[in-house]
Amino acid sequence: MKYLQKLGKALMLPVSCMPVCGLLMGLGYCLCPAALQGGDISGIAASIGFFLIKAGGALIDNIAWLFAIGVGIGMSEGNDGTGALAALVSWLMIITLLSTDTVKTLIPAAAGDESRMLAFAKINNPFIGILSGILGSFCYNRFHKTRLPDWLSFFSGKRAVAIIAGVLSIAVAFVLLILWPLLFSGLTALGRGIETLGPAGAGLYAFLNRLLIPFGLHHALNNVFWFDTIGLGDLTHFWAGQTSADVTWSLGMYMSGFFPCMMFGVPAAALAMVRSAKPTRRKAALGILLSSAICSFVCGVTEPFEFSFMFVAPVLYFVYALLYGIVTFITVVTGFRAGFCFSGGVTDLFFSASLPAAAKTWLILPLGLMAFALFYGAFRFMIPKWNLKTPGREEDGGLPAETANNAGSAGGKYAAMAETILRGLGGAENVLSIDNCITRLRLEIRDMGKVDDQVIRSSGAAGLIRPGKNALQIVIGPSVQFVADELKTLWNAPAPTGTGAGEAIPETSRGEHRRVARGDLLFAAPEKEMDRDEFEYTITDKTGIHARPAGEIAGIAKKYDCSVTFEANGKSCSAAGIVGLMSLGAAEGTRLTVRADGPEGRRALAALYDYMKENL
Repeated sequence: MKYLQKLGKALMLPVSCMPVCGLLMGLGYCLCPAALQGGDISGIAASIGFFLIKAGGALIDNIAWLFAIGVGIGMSEGNDGTGALAALVSWLMIITLLSTDTVKTLIPAAAGDESRMLAFAKINNPFIGILSGILGSFCYNRFHKTRLPDWLSFFSGKRAVAIIAGVLSIAVAFVLLILWPLLFSGLTALGRGIETLGPAGAGLYAFLNRLLIPFGLHHALNNVFWFDTIGLGDLTHFWAGQTSADVTWSLGMYMSGFFPCMMFGVPAAALAMVRSAKPTRRKAALGILLSSAICSFVCGVTEPFEFSFMFVAPVLYFVYALLYGIVTFITVVTGFRAGFCFSGGVTDLFFSASLPAAAKTWLILPLGLMAFALFYGAFRFMIPKWNLKTPGREEDGGLPAETANNAGSAGGKYAAMAETILRGLGGAENVLSIDNCITRLRLEIRDMGKVDDQVIRSSGAAGLIRPGKNALQIVIGPSVQFVADELKTLWNAPAPTGTGAGEAIPETSRGEHRRVARGDLLFAAPEKEMDRDEFEYTITDKTGIHARPAGEIAGIAKKYDCSVTFEANGKSCSAAGIVGLMSLGAAEGTRLTVRADGPEGRRALAALYDYMKENL
């Protein structure tokens, strides 16, 4: 589950490129209708429009590349670009080795198998792009600290990643030579089966799309219907300027139903939640839900709203997904057609309205009112009927009244929010890492028992998710980057004297080193370097390397551009991995060998030596 959620985060990176595509192509088609209707393209306005259409089409036409590179970098440790390069290497190898010309040469008998050749003709698709991204990021995470013999040392570390990815891609291509036609047939059967259901199939797809969001599996479904993985590609064909006459289904039917749901249904459900909140907490609930509703209406981002209740009221979330299916069915039947590059908000509706596949877009008002009534009625009835703990209805005061009024400027608001979240996390010393995706903070926590959910929710956070033993996600919304920046600033700030580790360590004279306290973690930041690439150290501490020092050592190692390895008792491991360090079994009297390779290797060794001398 944790891996799927990480994949979902990585997929948001290429998807976030799509709004610019919609903006460019929407403006382009308005300025240059001849690009769709035929005729000469003449005049400054038409030329500019044609230029914009081609610019936006560059993304749509190469969406599989974006998925490969986006997943490659998004799933690599530290979002390192080496993973993206490895993913691109993998992508190029796989689509070349599995092209129809290559397959016909390798397996002449396959040339007469129409279904098999159709599968390989569609090998250039987002599914293979995602697979390449996973392979590239795996190679980076597993091999970017590889040490080769001195005579091959040039290819050590990150330089080895793309090479290994290329070799593994050959093996993967060989497996896909056999499996891809079978997988393609399965995906085709699923897609065509739903397609044959017409509007009911579109409703079924919308229902499953929402229902699978908590598990991150909706991305796999979207690739079948939105992109040209099996020949459907509702999104890609729509924005290519085609119409239903160019495809085998009613173009836009797998996107249209999301517009009334996201523009009107979600705000209606949010209003029902506010009306159902306890009077003393209604203002606080409004502060959280209003921003979620506006976000959904404008740009179709619904995560902040959905995560505010999907885990505390799963039955309500099931009905929410069901409403998507019902509204989509009705929308498709009425003939309303619109498409999105990012999601079903008013922005995408405006820019898609000029495309040839768009139809009866004026129906968004009556359809929206219908969606508003359905969502509001269902939520307003179910919440009080079953006493569901939606925002503003918690028993333990999870939303204090002052939450909605966090001070002043935007910067002050985010700083106050981050401060409350850090307090709810148990302080800086309880946080091991901070990251974020498009709407969520993604944290690694030392002790989950210290996390106070209600304090975190009081900051204005929409919800919390625990995908793993030490993994915590906090749903913030599109402003998550600003909250993450403020949280990192607080997390890295020096701790006051006498807190955290027990007593502050004074700065020494210039040329020695200084220590920066962060909670109970002490990260050395020496201005000096070691004069060698390794050192040996004998542990004198009675407890050896247990969880706490392992976490502190890993924190130090990650601060430098190098790979650090620890060796003891015939074992070796990366210094950046807490579990690996603990598995060394390094107790009192153990002799450790610490090595570093990379531009900042000697600085890292100096920092580690200082830490170990004082603590181990």
